[in-house]
Amino acid sequence: MPKLVMPLSNNDAAFLSTAAAAAALAGVPIETLNSQCFCISLDKDALRETLESTLGQPGLFELVQQRCPHLFAAHPVFIAPAHLDRMAQVVRAVESVVALPAYREEVLAHSPAIARHDPSGVKGVFFGYDFHVTENNFGLIEINTNAGGAMLNAVLSRAQHACCPAIEQLLPPSTKAEAFESRIIAMFRQEWSQYGLDKPLRSIAIVDEAPEQQYLYPEFLLFQQLFQRHGLEAVIIDPSELSLRDGLLWHNRLAIDMVYNRLTDFSLKAVGNATLRQAYLERATLLTPHPQAHALYADKRNLALLCDAQRLKAWGVPQATQDLLLTSIPYTEIVTAENAERLWQERRGLFFKPCAGFGSRAAYRGDKLTQRVWQEILAGEYVAQALILPGQRTLSAETTASVLKFDVRNYAYAGEVLSVAARLYQGQTTNFRTLGGGFAPVYPGPKTAG
Repeated sequence: MPKLVMPLSNNDAAFLSTAAAAAALAGVPIETLNSQCFCISLDKDALRETLESTLGQPGLFELVQQRCPHLFAAHPVFIAPAHLDRMAQVVRAVESVVALPAYREEVLAHSPAIARHDPSGVKGVFFGYDFHVTENNFGLIEINTNAGGAMLNAVLSRAQHACCPAIEQLLPPSTKAEAFESRIIAMFRQEWSQYGLDKPLRSIAIVDEAPEQQYLYPEFLLFQQLFQRHGLEAVIIDPSELSLRDGLLWHNRLAIDMVYNRLTDFSLKAVGNATLRQAYLERATLLTPHPQAHALYADKRNLALLCDAQRLKAWGVPQATQDLLLTSIPYTEIVTAENAERLWQERRGLFFKPCAGFGSRAAYRGDKLTQRVWQEILAGEYVAQALILPGQRTLSAETTASVLKFDVRNYAYAGEVLSVAARLYQGQTTNFRTLGGGFAPVYPGPKTAG
């Protein structure tokens, strides 16, 4: 019978020696840690200090409390080291396939014209590879190319404490948070280097539609502070505030070298994005992430390609990479009139997502479908993905309502994982409306666990 970790949350556990703590966790399954460790890892005083001073600015803590009170979870999520390694392997495997000319040709053939525009070597910052991971299940459920939350998780990592020695040994070192922030800046500078201009990067615009109204506006402020601490002029603006003249993109009198793109208009087709679109096409500014990145990675139809054994073989993908992708991506297919009847019959084991969707909008579990929604799916562009249940995290032994679901997001750049975070939630899909939910730190479990 596996050891339980509940006693480690009691006051007596605080007196365990480091060696005894390590022994107490040895062999404890990850599922046990996630279901029976009720440690509260969030240090609210440290969170306030980080938001108000260390990384942020005065008033930011109150802004988060008022606008998004369920942004930060108080409990960590435990993931087995083997699963963390496997997620990183999947990220690299996807990157290797996307680099193949045959893959790019097939994907870009049905993408918007702007996706075929050469991005001048720019990779795209902050891809998000989202996984469902449990002891017995593992699946890459989607890829995003403007994944939010990285700076919020940098804040969260600076506001952690352990309630007992057993958990303290799993706590990431404080230097890891600082290293992540350095890697963020290095990533943006690498984008600039790839772009090939013979001048230093001086300015960045963080661009989204009505940015002050966005739920993650506090993160925009954190990015602005980060850029400014590293000597870059940084503004947070709506795309309508941009102008194009003399071959450069401008915000008032500031020439914008780089746009950190947080828009969800991935092909820049909206009227309000016309200036940014023109600037991108005329190479008047560096845009990251860009339309081609979304087309190659984030369009949900790509998941159907990445789990198609015949295509992978025809493209010359190495067998080991094929095996990894085919066992790590839930089977995905495009919904068509031809397969509609079969998919309806199989719907209870499927999840339906819009091909160009984001933020879990208009995504449905098959067992929750009504005929009305099904007709909307058939009229739209959707994929059907084999259902891989998310992990579960128990926050308290007191009520069943304290059991939340979680997914695991890998923030990646150029095929390498920069950071890993979890999102705790209730409901069909991730959200930031769940009491006790929000972004949660990921603690690697004991080496021998799960």
